[in-house]
Amino acid sequence: MTATTNNFATVAELMHDETVTHSYVSDVALPGGKTLALLTLDNGLDHKKPTTLGPNSLLELRATLEGQAARAEAGEIHALAITGKPYFLIAGADLSAVTRLNAPEQATAMASLGHYTYELLADLGVPTFAFINGLSLGGGLEIALACNYRTVSTAAGALGLPEAFLGLIPGWAGVYRLPRLVGPENALKVMIENPLNNNRTLSGPAAFKMGVADAIFEPADFIEHSTKFVADVLSGQTQVQRPNEVDPSDPEVARRWLEAADQAEKFVDAKLSGAAPAPYKVLEVFRKGMTLSQPESAELEVEALTSLIRTTQFQNTVYAFLDLVQKRGRRPAGAPDAKLARPVSKVGVVGAGLMASQLALLFVRRLNVPVVITDLDQSRVDKGLAYIHGEIDKLHSKGRLSQDAVNRAKALVTGSVTKDAFADADFVIEAVFEELNVKKQVFAEVEAVVSPECILATNTSSLSVTEMGRDLKHPERLVGFHFFNPVAVMPLLEIAATEWTNESSLSTAFVLGKKLKKTTVKTQDAAAFVVNRVLLRLMSEVQAAFDEGTDAVTADTALKPMGLPMSPFTLLAMVGLPVAQHVNESLNAAFGERFEVSENLQKLIDAKITSLWVKNEQGEQVLNPQAEELLVQGSNPSTKEEILLRVQDALAQEIGLLLDEGVVAEAADVDLCMITGAGWPMHLGGITPYLDQVGASERVNGKKFNN
Repeated sequence: MTATTNNFATVAELMHDETVTHSYVSDVALPGGKTLALLTLDNGLDHKKPTTLGPNSLLELRATLEGQAARAEAGEIHALAITGKPYFLIAGADLSAVTRLNAPEQATAMASLGHYTYELLADLGVPTFAFINGLSLGGGLEIALACNYRTVSTAAGALGLPEAFLGLIPGWAGVYRLPRLVGPENALKVMIENPLNNNRTLSGPAAFKMGVADAIFEPADFIEHSTKFVADVLSGQTQVQRPNEVDPSDPEVARRWLEAADQAEKFVDAKLSGAAPAPYKVLEVFRKGMTLSQPESAELEVEALTSLIRTTQFQNTVYAFLDLVQKRGRRPAGAPDAKLARPVSKVGVVGAGLMASQLALLFVRRLNVPVVITDLDQSRVDKGLAYIHGEIDKLHSKGRLSQDAVNRAKALVTGSVTKDAFADADFVIEAVFEELNVKKQVFAEVEAVVSPECILATNTSSLSVTEMGRDLKHPERLVGFHFFNPVAVMPLLEIAATEWTNESSLSTAFVLGKKLKKTTVKTQDAAAFVVNRVLLRLMSEVQAAFDEGTDAVTADTALKPMGLPMSPFTLLAMVGLPVAQHVNESLNAAFGERFEVSENLQKLIDAKITSLWVKNEQGEQVLNPQAEELLVQGSNPSTKEEILLRVQDALAQEIGLLLDEGVVAEAADVDLCMITGAGWPMHLGGITPYLDQVGASERVNGKKFNN
């Protein structure tokens, strides 16, 4: 092993304040006089505190396994199974501890310690089993992979190897063992595709179907059935079949292995444009590991982890993930006391279009209360209901809703052509056309029929919530409640308060947002709140460079070094040119020339052209010839470097102004909004740390956003 036991002790002492996950062993009698040693990992805290593995936890586990190996040699036990406290096997390594490893030898010791511990599970002297009873991520899944056999609960909600997302690699043999167990294509889905797609994970049933586990059982009697599985394997009554298992020494498997790696690298390029090292390092170790033994691969993994742990990208990701998403996201700044919230037992949604229907679906799924949608005529209402029912059926077909749950959800959603249906609603949200007078009329009509206690909310993305409430009898109950599209996927919910919004209404909005499982951020009522304001400033600068004479490819690829989830013109097409222009017009009205309204963009909208790009016969992306005929460009082109610098400085200026205006409490809230509402890359650590690191904050504002 690369690191010595002295190094392990040094790192353990460095983490003296670690919340230790203890290893408890109890013996379980099996038929035929055999004994199973059941090892339970538990940090002694409730389910809100996931079990993690720091150096002290790993050293205790190693010592426990050494004791069980001695018992196995003495014939006292015939198998060992490892499981976790309720809802968790292991949530992974203790990332907050990992960030404190400053010296290379410390990083090497932590990377080596997982291998030093897990090697005993792979070869204890008796068969080893993992009972995956709950969440099992990173080192948690790797501990299961180190065992000889695995069972999984149908209720295990999150299994995966998210290291590429976090700025690391699955460095405790996951990158070696998983592809051999489930095939290279499946393994790269777990190690590359899922992490870079909003950190997706596998459910217990999905993991079993892929071949990660050998058996699957219901949660109520999971340990009992898993124990019987152990007995049946030991007796020979159960012969485990693994149809996805592969041997990379087979030439056909080797071909698939390398082909899968090539496809995964294209996927990473499209996502990150080379801006973050971790996914590429995963693929490097994956490719090399194909021809290596497990101990040889372990050396590569330790080397990779040692280098990655000390990168800026990893430090950025831990800040973004732990400090922002996990901590600040769960305790939103400025949220009133939850005790002030009013109960919501029925929800009304004004509108039956796509956005309104998505909202209705979210409310009925998360709140399990009656939801009524309204629109101008029955055909629109019927179309909205059909969409909602169709999406519920899709969830059923994917195994995410039982038939009873499907029936309940459909019964709870109704439609009407009159707002009288809102008479007994506790919360009504509008999602109609983004026009101030239309929204004011809607709220006037709703206020005429609802109770004085009913909360009114708007999903506006750019209009003044204050102006919407100016003519209301009770403007104190109006809040901005801005979701991002697609509603089911994007985590952010911007909650905007006006000068009139009272604490009870605001508290209800935050409690509701939490029940909807959204990341809530309080903003003041300012044009476009946070995300759209920052994004439109970015897009406006790129559009301006294009209008000034920069060619489309240069303008659209200039921001590649940032590793954004999509290019500016791709984002423009996804949002929709008319929508983007409308928001930009609102921002121009509010903030002036910083948000210049592009005449070229308006020409495309008038011609009903939806994108600057089309694909030619060779499948290459080229400038749309129809657009090219309409556009009028200047004679002052910019280089990619000039555009990148221009955008960085513009973002620093806009965020500085936004904070000066008090739109959100702190720079951290801007970071949280951009990560959860715009997919801002974790490896950049949030938008304000990025602007600090590239010098834009000091160039423009004379100081950094963060100390």
